[in-house]
Amino acid sequence: MRVAATRPISSAPVLAALLLLLLGGSASLATGAMAGHVLGGKTDSPAAANSLETDGLARFAVDEHNKRENALLEFVRVVEAKEQVVAGTVHHLTLEALEAGRKKIYEAKVWVKPWLNFKELQEFVHTRDATSFTTSDLGAKKGDHEPGWCDVPVHDPVVKDAADHAVKTIQQRSNSLFPYELLEIIHAKAEVVEDFAKFDILLKLKRGTKEEKMKAEVHKNLEGAFVLSQMQPEHDESSSQ
Repeated sequence: MRVAATRPISSAPVLAALLLLLLGGSASLATGAMAGHVLGGKTDSPAAANSLETDGLARFAVDEHNKRENALLEFVRVVEAKEQVVAGTVHHLTLEALEAGRKKIYEAKVWVKPWLNFKELQEFVHTRDATSFTTSDLGAKKGDHEPGWCDVPVHDPVVKDAADHAVKTIQQRSNSLFPYELLEIIHAKAEVVEDFAKFDILLKLKRGTKEEKMKAEVHKNLEGAFVLSQMQPEHDESSSQ
């Protein structure tokens, strides 16, 4: 009985098939990873607006603008931050800076590719002057309403600025290893006294896995500077009973 000789099976088709499977799996993983961040789409980043990293990017933007335009702007603070996923990340920053003693608002775009240690200012545009008081203050001005505290919209820009300042200051005064994150402005009141406005704000914060409420009083003077006057934890009545 003669046994037919068997040919060795080439490994090339098998390797090719395995390669296709691996590539298909990688594509699926990449698609899943991008589900939360649409390529090219801008996303709000409220936590980043309070971070040291974002402050550093804003200072970089101001410094680069000063070099290019031979200007003398002084960085004050980040008003708002958004991120756009590209080949790296484009940070869209709304920032406040001083020009000849006057506060102005600028929009800046900074492109960052961390793996290449690459950072570039793509755009820096003046959008408006920073007003001393906004609609929140107007709702509490003397002559328009009875003197005293008045409820103001929690989504008003000046309320958000006051809340952001409170969170930054609370973080600076805290010994916690976990940074504070602003989750929500629950309620806000304002009152104008002489040459400054006072804001009484109830904040919902997150620190690590713990959520807590904090009541803060923030003052804003005519120059637009914020000062955290006082703060204290807010305890729900239901939890204390």
